[in-house]
Amino acid sequence: MTPQRITLVTLGVADLDRAKAFYAAMGWTPREENEGVAFYQLHGMGLALFGLGDLAKDQGREGAALGTGAVTLAQNFATEAEVDAAFDAALAAGAAALKRPEKVFWGGYSGYWSDPDGHVWEVAMNPFWPLNDDGSLTLP
Repeated sequence: MTPQRITLVTLGVADLDRAKAFYAAMGWTPREENEGVAFYQLHGMGLALFGLGDLAKDQGREGAALGTGAVTLAQNFATEAEVDAAFDAALAAGAAALKRPEKVFWGGYSGYWSDPDGHVWEVAMNPFWPLNDDGSLTLP
């Protein structure tokens, strides 16, 4: 088994119902839900939404103030039009626009939005990183 992998990303959220409603508006459906957490199946990995207090307790840091914003989650797309559509869909679901998609210095096209808990997402088209047919990325 390769050590260079991620199988699950967990986002701490202030209000689990609000977070689930936001991601539902984006077209996401939980695969499994337990008390205080919702799990989503992604390409080869999972994403969890976990209440902040419950997450801190689970980490052994009960009462800790957990923050957001220092990590960016990214979705790459094959075209600039797909980036624009994904950005607009996020805003329609209730995301906050951080930077509208635009051509960027490294030769691609990208923008940023944040979910209701401040988790930052990038939507991008990188002409140097072609996507696989299923939308997954294999770095060249």
